[in-house]
Amino acid sequence: MSQPGLGRWGLFPLKVGGIAALLLGRRARAEQFFSRMLAHCASDPYALASRAHVRAQAGRHEEALADARALVAAHPQRAAGDWFNLAYLLESTGRLQEAEPAFRRALDLDPKLDRAWYGLGLVLIRLHRLDDAVVALKKNTELQPMSPYGWYQLARAHFDRHEPEETRRVIRRLKGFEPKVAAQLERETGLAA
Repeated sequence: MSQPGLGRWGLFPLKVGGIAALLLGRRARAEQFFSRMLAHCASDPYALASRAHVRAQAGRHEEALADARALVAAHPQRAAGDWFNLAYLLESTGRLQEAEPAFRRALDLDPKLDRAWYGLGLVLIRLHRLDDAVVALKKNTELQPMSPYGWYQLARAHFDRHEPEETRRVIRRLKGFEPKVAAQLERETGLAA
């Protein structure tokens, strides 16, 4: 329950304290500042996002998830990044069925959020929905054409769909800017570009 009295400017010193603690590498202290902010304003988006981040870094994923869920529940339209962070935590803890709609919500808010397309692609691969994964990964590679990660996963999805020519096409593309990744794919798939 929120405690009245501080207002937005009253939270500012706590926010500065949390930031300073993070800069000094004192995550536990930073979490205390963010928790104090939340004691005064339970839905403060900065405090919820920051505390979720600190807790995730500490490996306390359930607590991080609780904060991330509270953030998107209190501010569902606020930022695609908040939804992405929730989706990422869900995916990393194996909650794939929950991660997919969170990634999709992030993309509803920002269709150009390339990392959400990539995360969605990974979730869909793990859910064995390769056709949908290819669509997501193609969008990721359109938005990040020089990043090898989306291309690598796209090649793997094509390979798993028994599409050797599409796999070779991606390997050829990678040879132009990431020859080591292309060579790795050739070894893994047995397909030469």
